[in-house]
Amino acid sequence: MRILLIEDDVFFRKFYVEKLKEKGFEIDEAGNGEEGIEMTRKLRPDLIILDIIMPKKDGFEVLNSLQSDNSLKNIPVLVFSTLGQDQDVEKAKKLGAIDYVNKSLFDFNQLLEKINTLTKK
Repeated sequence: MRILLIEDDVFFRKFYVEKLKEKGFEIDEAGNGEEGIEMTRKLRPDLIILDIIMPKKDGFEVLNSLQSDNSLKNIPVLVFSTLGQDQDVEKAKKLGAIDYVNKSLFDFNQLLEKINTLTKK
């Protein structure tokens, strides 16, 4: 299972990469939206965990780019952001996100549960 984590916060990114590797996932990481789109094209991950507030391209722009590319639009995207307003969640889902986890209410086991649910074939 290959996951691409697109997150600009270095501390958060390193923490999640280590925790997910411990659980047996193969993790790649991108520090901004542009890099995330490039890596998605190159790596074709099984799941993308996407922050919304990022430099270069924000998460909404990343979702837009993925949805407009037929070869990428079916890759599931789990939004993981501090933006937790209903309109942000709705906007992300309208742009193709399959689920949303509020980072500020974070619990690693909750994230892991979502990943496991979303990646069951």
